[in-house]
Amino acid sequence: MAAIVIPPAKAGALDLVSLGALVHRLDPGIVPFRKATRCDIHVSGGEFNVAANLADCFRLNTAIVTAMADYPVGDLIAERVRAMGVRPFYKHFKHNGVTGPNMATVYSDRGHGVRAPAVFYNRANEAAAQLKPGDFDWKAIFAGGVRWFHSGGIFASLSATTGQLIVEGMKAAKAAGAVTSFDLNYRERLWSIWGGERQAVDVIGRIVEHVDVLVGNEEDLQKGLGMPGPEVTAASRLDPTAFYAMIETVTKRHPHIKAVATTLREVRSTNRHGWGAVAWVAGKRHASPTVDLDVHDRVGGGDGFASGFFYGLLAGETPAEAVKLGWAHGALLTTFPGDTTMATLEQVRAFAQGASARIQR
Repeated sequence: MAAIVIPPAKAGALDLVSLGALVHRLDPGIVPFRKATRCDIHVSGGEFNVAANLADCFRLNTAIVTAMADYPVGDLIAERVRAMGVRPFYKHFKHNGVTGPNMATVYSDRGHGVRAPAVFYNRANEAAAQLKPGDFDWKAIFAGGVRWFHSGGIFASLSATTGQLIVEGMKAAKAAGAVTSFDLNYRERLWSIWGGERQAVDVIGRIVEHVDVLVGNEEDLQKGLGMPGPEVTAASRLDPTAFYAMIETVTKRHPHIKAVATTLREVRSTNRHGWGAVAWVAGKRHASPTVDLDVHDRVGGGDGFASGFFYGLLAGETPAEAVKLGWAHGALLTTFPGDTTMATLEQVRAFAQGASARIQR
């Protein structure tokens, strides 16, 4: 199997560029929305979260390519992009003051105990869904160099043109020498409004032709790629056997893929999870330890894993160590409110090496 060849770091180069949608998440904590009287606001996006985590925790030079609506909600989101240290490349949309175009809203209470979290959306007239090939000058974006290009299934699901834009961006990134990655992030609700699983398989199939590193669990692989696979039972959520069983099927259909990685999560209650991670890299299997998590906010944990895993590979770590760094960062991210990291690189490395939760004096 071919190894992943990552361009060396150099001054001025972007370590990672993400293409995706920016959103703001309204979070009433453990209170259901029907009873909420106040909310926290988190800036998020499956693709943005990776760039933000790599910039803030892992100290890499990252960028986001996306849409920005020019109104106060857009200003709020843009401020958080700056605060996380991510360089923006925006296509601007003028908001008409009434119907948009809008920055999407995600509503997500955290649940508690036996009550699961609830997630729903308002993505009406979303600016990012209007993005299309030709909207960005990739040569200008990559002019100083680019090492890694990332996008995901959430952005691909927004419209008929966003998947086409991902393909355009990946082709340009490959021409610039970058590694390409794609997080399947299969969201049934988002695909269901314009074609469902059949449409997802068609769109994602065309994207994956240009992908080096694929992120997604066995359900993502089955639904996003249209591949048969074993049913995963509650008793086997931390067992990588089902995931490994999918790899042969995936790589037979897409032999150019060099790595596939995922988290393993056993949900015992909303606030108590078993947590692990696993990857297949250039024909070899690598698994993290498993740990019991006391979860504060589960949203973004998978993006936290992807960020740490990508960092390990970008930093020249072995694939086994990269999996542990991703596992550690994803675990830590669930202990913070919001979708993006508040961890430090030192904390991630310490946890990956077996540090405990004893007080640090």
